[in-house]
Amino acid sequence: MKPGSPFGTDVRRGALDGVSIALGYLPVALAYGLLAKGVGLSLWATMGMSMAVYAGASQFLALTLLGEGAGTGSIVLLTLLLNARMTLMSAAIARRFSDRRGPMRALAAFGVTDETFAVLTLKQAALTPAYLLPLEFVPYAAWVGGSAAGYVVGDGLPASLKAGMGVALYALFIGLVVPAVRASRTASIATGLSMMLSALISRGIGKGSAIVLTALLVAGGMAAFGPQDDRAELTTSEEEAS
Repeated sequence: MKPGSPFGTDVRRGALDGVSIALGYLPVALAYGLLAKGVGLSLWATMGMSMAVYAGASQFLALTLLGEGAGTGSIVLLTLLLNARMTLMSAAIARRFSDRRGPMRALAAFGVTDETFAVLTLKQAALTPAYLLPLEFVPYAAWVGGSAAGYVVGDGLPASLKAGMGVALYALFIGLVVPAVRASRTASIATGLSMMLSALISRGIGKGSAIVLTALLVAGGMAAFGPQDDRAELTTSEEEAS
C-alpha cells in the first residue's frame, strides 16, 4: 500500500475518524464491563455479548433486565425492537457503499452504529471499503476491549469513579432520545406515551414484560395513527437527493 495512494488515504481517514468515536465508546464500555460482572456474567460472556451484539443501549438494557430476573425471551425481543432502527441505517449506507459483494456488505452493515452512521452521513462521496471498514473496526475494537478491561480492572477503580459509571446507562439513553425528540414531533409524542404507559403497565406486571409491551403498543400505535410530518419530510428529502 503506497502512502500517497487513494487506498492508503482512505484507510488513514477512516481510522482517524474511527478514533474519535472510539474515545467516546471507551468510558461506556468500561462501565458495561463493570456492570456485567456485577450481575454475574463471566468474562467470556461479557466479551461475547460485546462482540456479537455490539449495541451499547441493548447491552445495558439486557444487564438491567438480567438483574431484575427477566426471561431470555423478553430480553431478546426487546433487543430486536431497540435495534430495529439499524436496519434502516444499514440500508441507507448500503446505497452509497461502492462494494457490491454480499459478504462485504454484510460486514459493513454489522459495524453500523448511531455514531458511525452520523459520521457517514456527513460524507458526500461514495463510501469505499478502504474508508468504511477502518472507520467501523476502530470503535468496535475499543468497545470489545473496553468491555474486557472494565470487567478485569473494574474492582480496582475508585469507588467514586465506579459510582459515576452507574449513570452510563441513563446517559446513553438520553443521548439517543433527546436529539430525536428535538428534531421530530413523532418522536416527542412516542417518548411521552412510552413513559406514561410504562409507568402504568409496570404496576401490574414485571418491568421487563412492561417494557416489551409498551414498546409494541407505542410502535404499533404510532405506525397506525401517528403524525405524518416526519414521513412527508423524509420523502421530500429523498426526492431532492435523487
